[in-house]
Amino acid sequence: MENDALDSWMESVEPYLPPLASVAKEFTALTGVPVDLPTALFLRARLAGHTLPGRTSAGGFCQLLETADGWTAVNLARPDDLTAVPALVALLSGTQGEPLHEAARRATAAQVATNAQLLGIAASEHASVSGPPVRAVRLGERCVRDTAALRVVDLSALWAGPLCARLLGLAGAQVVKVESTDRPDGARAGSPAFYRWLHEGHDSLVLDFSAGALAEAVAGADIVIEASRARALRRLGVHAEEFLAARPGRVWVSITGYGRDDDRIAFGDDAAVAGGLTGLDAQGDPVFLGDALADPVTGVYAAHAVARSLATGGGDLLSLAMSACAASLVPSPC
Repeated sequence: MENDALDSWMESVEPYLPPLASVAKEFTALTGVPVDLPTALFLRARLAGHTLPGRTSAGGFCQLLETADGWTAVNLARPDDLTAVPALVALLSGTQGEPLHEAARRATAAQVATNAQLLGIAASEHASVSGPPVRAVRLGERCVRDTAALRVVDLSALWAGPLCARLLGLAGAQVVKVESTDRPDGARAGSPAFYRWLHEGHDSLVLDFSAGALAEAVAGADIVIEASRARALRRLGVHAEEFLAARPGRVWVSITGYGRDDDRIAFGDDAAVAGGLTGLDAQGDPVFLGDALADPVTGVYAAHAVARSLATGGGDLLSLAMSACAASLVPSPC
């Protein structure tokens, strides 16, 4: 992506950036680490040579589909998602063999999103989410500590959590990237240069989660970053509440699509649509902005939330919903 192309990407999101720029500025004030928003938002797109998206996301997997009463994003990012499309069409139209976009036109946006989620497909109704981007609950005792003395265990994958870990690492924390032997980070299949940028300077640890090693790795952390369902971690012997109560000053970061109590799955593009973080075409219909914008937006919000918690002694469970983080950038209607 040349400089003029990067300028076009920045111009497309400029009206939405003030809240994020404010969060980044406060992170810098707390840590001394500047946040390069153009790089955070668009490095992946630049490295991949993406062009500005329209009704199809920059990565090509997520589609904005017109429905009977609005728009829905359906993200076919995994092979299993493509396999499930005929079943989704059958649920929407009662027939098979019809293109998904035609079946969607006869259903409501909520019906498309709900039925897709039932089949395990990340999907969202346009501009259906609001609420605070970060919810903080104090579950542990406070103890102010130097960030440089802290150990971050990053259990997350893809983009949002690793970006949070990168920013905390730049602030001096020791970061350990933890992956399962059975399920490595899917971002490894993407741009190697982008993966290196996210994880540079971090230690790497690959574990057999089923053998109880995950709980041992988490036990030595001061900060945990994860993007899993709470019940999945509990089955592996990892409990956020117990982690925070065990030692003063700890922080737990939970990144999900819609909140810790909501099992709907999400990726950056469909989460951005759920929050209404979209542009408009010449007809006034929604188009994608940027590249999976809810991911980097959430990563910056998460790093800021950790820095703010640490400044007051930690002890917090920080819950971030990517869809709500995206929604927080959308200006309120006049």
